[in-house]
Amino acid sequence: MVHIYTIGYMEEDPGYQRFFSYISLFTFSMLMLVMSNNFLQLFFGWEAVGLVSYLLIGFWFKRPTAIFANMKAFLVNRVGDFGFILGIGLIASYAGTLNYTEAFAKAPELAKLTFPGTDWMLITVACICLFVGAMGKSAQFPLHVWLPDSMEGPTPISALIHAATMVTAGIFMVARMSPLFEFSDTALNLVLIIGAITALFMGFLGIIQNDIKRVVAYSTLSQLGYMTVALGLSIYSVAVFHLMTHAFFKALLFLAAGSVIMGMHHDQDIRNMGGLRKYMPITWITALLGSLALIGTPLFAGFYSKDSILIASHHSNLPGATFAMVAIYAGVFVTAFYSFRMYFLVFHGEERFRHKPFPPEDDHDHAHDDHGQEGHAHVHVPHESAWVVTAPLVLLALPSVLIGFLTIQPMLFGDFLKDAITVDAAKHPAMAVLAEQFHGAAAMALHGLQTLPFWLAAAGVFTAWLFYLKMPSIPAALDRHLKPLRTVLENKYYLDWFNENVLSAGARVVGLGLWKGGDQALIDGAIVNGSARAVGALGGAVRRVQTGHLYWYALVMMLGIFGLLTWQLWPYFSSLMR
Repeated sequence: MVHIYTIGYMEEDPGYQRFFSYISLFTFSMLMLVMSNNFLQLFFGWEAVGLVSYLLIGFWFKRPTAIFANMKAFLVNRVGDFGFILGIGLIASYAGTLNYTEAFAKAPELAKLTFPGTDWMLITVACICLFVGAMGKSAQFPLHVWLPDSMEGPTPISALIHAATMVTAGIFMVARMSPLFEFSDTALNLVLIIGAITALFMGFLGIIQNDIKRVVAYSTLSQLGYMTVALGLSIYSVAVFHLMTHAFFKALLFLAAGSVIMGMHHDQDIRNMGGLRKYMPITWITALLGSLALIGTPLFAGFYSKDSILIASHHSNLPGATFAMVAIYAGVFVTAFYSFRMYFLVFHGEERFRHKPFPPEDDHDHAHDDHGQEGHAHVHVPHESAWVVTAPLVLLALPSVLIGFLTIQPMLFGDFLKDAITVDAAKHPAMAVLAEQFHGAAAMALHGLQTLPFWLAAAGVFTAWLFYLKMPSIPAALDRHLKPLRTVLENKYYLDWFNENVLSAGARVVGLGLWKGGDQALIDGAIVNGSARAVGALGGAVRRVQTGHLYWYALVMMLGIFGLLTWQLWPYFSSLMR
């Protein structure tokens, strides 16, 4: 669907062919990752999707913001990948193989070993290292900072990479490594806590975003947190199930956002929209269906996967389970609030696009839009997108509603995943409890109408409706009275500041020292230039004996012969003297 959508979205872009070459290379890389049966091929696909995402995020390479975003994504992922390759190295060293089947078979033996020089369990260290890789790729706190900035890429990339495929690679990898993770409660508890933090606190950031793509981006971060919580609860198949349902409705929301951006002539600020429902009916109804799926409305795809995670959070023996349960329940309200804040501001209420209360910086005569085309400052009436854009929206909306109902039985309680996932039911009973409580998809949806998550989501929708359609003075007053809190959220918990002013500054100091001391002084100065100077000095000394006079050469030859004879005959003379 994303490839079809791209035909229309990128039609006028001068980099049309380049874009399709990148997106095809990305698809190839992702297939390599998920089809691998060994760590070597996994790592190849893992790094390849990182490389191609760098190219795609910086696709409009004349924009400084795009260049900054793709470099940020590349560097943050290198941090995660360093941990990932350490984890693979530990498994290869102690299991003696890179093949999944053989490594998993040796997991019980690895679980008895300690990490050299410590009392840490080897399998715990290996699993945590692997999870650090997943934190980078799947944008988990605190390695999440690259994903919101990656919205600088074209919208189809946001849909493909940052909703359905690349960011879920870490979730896939941890689920694939379930035979290893099941032997380490410490690693699972870390996974659970990190996922809970990401699910809740990234949702808070979505509340204050005004760029339509960034709202959906923070929603992706939050939902990735839910998947990670599922991994920590040892309900790996539910994590993969949520990964699958999320792919449909989140790709739908990203593509709907792209359709809105096209209809708004490349203005992305939701405060400049409003009332688009009658101008873009197909985009409106598909975005509504995607939003309902996202917040976990019963019968919709997101309900089945999300509610399964919420139910399972009550049945874990891990120390972090209580915190995780509170975080993901609070996240239900937050998700509904920011999702429908965006929905109401874009599709309902006053038609603000006629006067644009928040004009974009480049919204003036001869400004350049996303595709490098020139625009003008006069009022543009929004319009529905072409069929090549709206058809994928309709075709993604159908599974966003139905796919959970149709697939929950085989994926969670059938043999769809067969023995690809391993769970120790005695230590981690959550999956067994889910199976006991499941009485069919229809019964689950009916019961869902009576549960706390449904009412939390309904409260979030109602609050968004009240704040942004009926009484907009309330959020304005809250904004004034909670200015310090808003400042913290606008600065994204100051993690970007910390990365740029502490970590990057420290790295620059270290880099400067290595450059001046290591590169210039040692390598260039002592080794390269020093060896050249030594050869030059030796040549200068040797040159003095190359006079060109025959008598001098004859003398040197005679002295040489004398020296050789002396050296050869010296033992004979010394024996005579004795």
